[in-house]
Amino acid sequence: MSWNAGDIPDQAGRTAVVTGANGGLGLATARSLAAAGATVVIAARNQQRAAEAMERIRDGLPHASLELVELDLGSLDSVASAAEKILAAHQTIDVLVNNAGVMGIPERRTADGFEMQFGVDHLGHFALTARLMPALLRAPAARIVTVTSSAHHMGRAVDPANPNLDGRYGPWRAYGQAKLANFHFGLGLDRLLRKAGSPSASLIAHPGLSNTELQAVSVEETNGGLSQRFFLMLARTIGMSPGEGALSQLRAATDPAAKGGEFYGPLFVNNGPPVRKPILRRLGMDKAIERLWEVSERETGLKIEA
Repeated sequence: MSWNAGDIPDQAGRTAVVTGANGGLGLATARSLAAAGATVVIAARNQQRAAEAMERIRDGLPHASLELVELDLGSLDSVASAAEKILAAHQTIDVLVNNAGVMGIPERRTADGFEMQFGVDHLGHFALTARLMPALLRAPAARIVTVTSSAHHMGRAVDPANPNLDGRYGPWRAYGQAKLANFHFGLGLDRLLRKAGSPSASLIAHPGLSNTELQAVSVEETNGGLSQRFFLMLARTIGMSPGEGALSQLRAATDPAAKGGEFYGPLFVNNGPPVRKPILRRLGMDKAIERLWEVSERETGLKIEA
């Protein structure tokens, strides 16, 4: 029997933080969690779009418990400020969905000088998770879900000597690296939590091919790049809706049967209902996770204390 949003258990009394919840998969995730009774913190860079997203949720859920926090994952100062506001308002956080990201864009740098895709998709979420960990650990059994992509299969593990791909940049090379970093981060974080004996769990999910604005932004950023236009066409013709695409991360975040270290994605690779997927590319994974942690701690100046 297919798992869907109606299978989300009652979330009343629970707090969820969703990054990039101003549109696409993040908005669909926030809406479903709010519908189940959670207080949802919409953490997003564009506050106007975030406010509009909040109103869209309330159109169908007038009593939804929603909060807005400004978060620019491309700035470690913004991450610190957002985490401070969230922690001031919430003693415990039950769900953190590291959802936001950029894809296939021209070479750019974050405010801290990181390659943009690695900086936003991974390092920003590493820093946010590290700063929110005290509240996550105070929850009875928190879930941290990091959203990767089927593109992690084309990615290479981070090279500590050149994490920003200086002189080697390509939009899809950088995206593959960032998404593989998400994959390794989610698994590495769960290992850290297990070693510490924590009841918190880290899982990973991928949305398959979903028709969100991510592809359109990628086309716009590259002035109509050929491969970017191809993926936009695919998403618009055979892609799942944002609500369908978000089901994998929602299942990872809320299914009582889901366990730490598991990976959820569509049944038919990039389409279909959310199911538990096998963890592939295990050869060399331990070393890759170790190197990712080395780079992440060095670049952000933060450690995740479990």
